[in-house]
Amino acid sequence: MTRLTGRALRVTIFIGESDVWHHRPLYTEVVHRAHKAGLAGASVFRGIEGFGASSLIHTSRLLSLSEDLPVAIVIVDDETRIRAFLPQLDELVTEGLVILDDCEVIRYAGRSEERAR
Repeated sequence: MTRLTGRALRVTIFIGESDVWHHRPLYTEVVHRAHKAGLAGASVFRGIEGFGASSLIHTSRLLSLSEDLPVAIVIVDDETRIRAFLPQLDELVTEGLVILDDCEVIRYAGRSEERAR
């Protein structure tokens, strides 16, 4: 298990839920590549409303636009590992927003084998 405490870097990727990479949801591809790269973890959050560079508002309240809700993928790890992963994001994210933030990891612990069952 990766140990992560203290200073870290958070990358957040904002894309649309319907964005795809080779017929697969883009958020799934990002998470699987982050996992393969050995990063500490990645989470995908589905928004209920938002807009981006296109200025088109996507909301869960309108049926016609509820198929492309905003999605945020958050990945945290040490700076070296995150920066090494950025070229993959350059390849994958052709539309959207990618941001980096300094952060401090207070606690990073997985479930024990016994608790996970």
